[in-house]
Amino acid sequence: SDISEQDIENICYLCEQVVSIGEYRAQLYDYLRNRMNAIAPNLTVMVGELVGARLISHAGSLLNLAKHPASTVQILGAEKALFRALKAKSDTPKYGLIYHASLVGQSAPKHKGKISRVLAAKAALSIRVDALGEKDDNSVGFANRVKVEQRLAQLEGKPIKLSGQSKSLAKAEKYEPKPAAATYNTASDSTLKRTASDKDEDEVPKSKKSKKSKEDKKSKKSKKEVKTEIKKEDGDAKKSKKSKK
Repeated sequence: SDISEQDIENICYLCEQVVSIGEYRAQLYDYLRNRMNAIAPNLTVMVGELVGARLISHAGSLLNLAKHPASTVQILGAEKALFRALKAKSDTPKYGLIYHASLVGQSAPKHKGKISRVLAAKAALSIRVDALGEKDDNSVGFANRVKVEQRLAQLEGKPIKLSGQSKSLAKAEKYEPKPAAATYNTASDSTLKRTASDKDEDEVPKSKKSKKSKEDKKSKKSKKEVKTEIKKEDGDAKKSKKSKK
C-alpha cells in the first residue's frame, strides 16, 4: 500500500526529532566534559566524565565525595545490594557506579573486583586533590592511572601498555639488587705480641692478691682461736663454781 502524505509528514517529523535529540546529546556531552575538566580533572582522567559526574551527583557534591573513604567510593551506588547482603549474611558487592569505568570494563571478569578496588583507592586520592588541592592540573590523575594500568597488566600477565599521556609520565625504574649486608672479617684482625713489661705488670697485682688472701686467712684463724679460748675460760669458770658448791 502506498504511504499517505500524512504518514510521510509524521515520519519526517520523527526523524527530525531523532536528529535534534542526537545533537542535544552531543551538546550535553561537550558541556559535561568541559565542566568535569574544570571541576575534577584528576577524577575525569581516572574514571571518565560520565562516571565521575554520577559519583559526584550521588554523593551530593565534590567535597562530600572527598570525605568518603576508598571502600565507600568502590560500592557507591550499590547500597541496596550491600544492605541486602549484610542482612542475609552473604557476599557484599564488589563495585557500584565505578563498574562502568573503562579500566574495569577492560579487565577480565575474575579480575574486576581487584581492579575496582585498586581504581577506587586511586580515584579517592584524585578526588581529594580535586576538592582540596591548590593546583588545577591532572598530573595526579595520570600518575594514578598508570599504576592501575600496570596492576591490570600484572594480573592478566600481559606486557604493560600505557594509554595517552600516561606514556610520557611513566618512568620504569630499573631493578638493581641491593648488595649483601657487610659482615666483619675476622681474618683481617692483627694481634700484638706481649712484651716483658706487660707480663710484669700482670704479675704484680697477682702477688698482691696472694698476700692479701694469706693475711685474710691468718686473721680468720686468729678470730677463731680467740673464740675457742673464750669458750674454754667460760667452761673452766663454771666447773670451779660447781666444785665450790
